[in-house]
Order: sequence, then C-alpha cells, then structure tokens
Amino acid sequence: MSEAKKRTVTLKRTLSAPIKLVWEAWTQPEHIVHWWGPKGMDTKVIEHDFSVGGKWKYTMSMPDRNEFISEGVYSEIVELEKIFSSANFKPMTESVEIQAVFEANGDKTNFTFNVIHTTEEYCRQQEKMGIMNGWGSVFDRLEIFVSSSKGR
Repeated sequence: MSEAKKRTVTLKRTLSAPIKLVWEAWTQPEHIVHWWGPKGMDTKVIEHDFSVGGKWKYTMSMPDRNEFISEGVYSEIVELEKIFSSANFKPMTESVEIQAVFEANGDKTNFTFNVIHTTEEYCRQQEKMGIMNGWGSVFDRLEIFVSSSKGR
C-alpha cells in the first residue's frame, strides 16, 4: 500500500442522478446549503469562489447552536470530473485535502470522495472519531437532494 493511501479515507457512492445535476449540487451555493454537513446541521455559504485558487467557507450550525466552520482553497477543478481542495473543518479536522471525483454512469453518477491527511496517524485518529459516519451522513443528504431534484 502506498504512503498516500495510508493517509487517505475514501468513500464511494453511486448517486441516483445524472452527473450534471450532481456537479451543480457541488458547485452552486444555492444547492450546497441543502446537503453540506451531517444530518441535523444547517449550512450557510459565507464565501464561494469556485475557481482554482478560489476560497470557500461555510458555517454549519448544530441543533445545540454550536458552530463548525469548513473552509478551503480550490487547487484543481475539471468540469464534470473532479474538484480538489484544501480543507479545514474547525474545530475537528484541519489541514486535509478533499477530492471529489465524478463519473457518469448512465442516468446515475459514480462518486468517489477522498480525504487525504498529513500523516497516517492523523488519518487513523480521524477514523476513530467517526469520519466515515460524518461524511456518510453528508452524502446521504446529497443523495436525497439530487434524487429529489431530478425533475427541475
């Protein structure tokens, strides 16, 4: 196993919507607010410059009113294919890279999401804290949003 693989958490899904719709859900602030963040959190888009070198910043409010800040800088964007970004999810996770990779599959979309940590130990720590459940909840919300948006 490569050193980078040891530092990476990967989630894969097949989403029940065409790639164009999934791409729009990821790239348009008016859609991001509907699914970004685990179940029970409300998201506000504070900044969204969807370009290489552009910054993004979202706040996520939990039911107890605690707030998480997620932010980063886009490093690579290939339309309908991939979005790579630095990412901080304060106060839980900092200095990771996230990679969203999209592949058309008829009227569905194969989706791969990687979270690359600075060290293998940091990756293991994040796994123990529930990173798979957290992102799994986010992508459950994404699936609900895109599958209910097919007819728009």
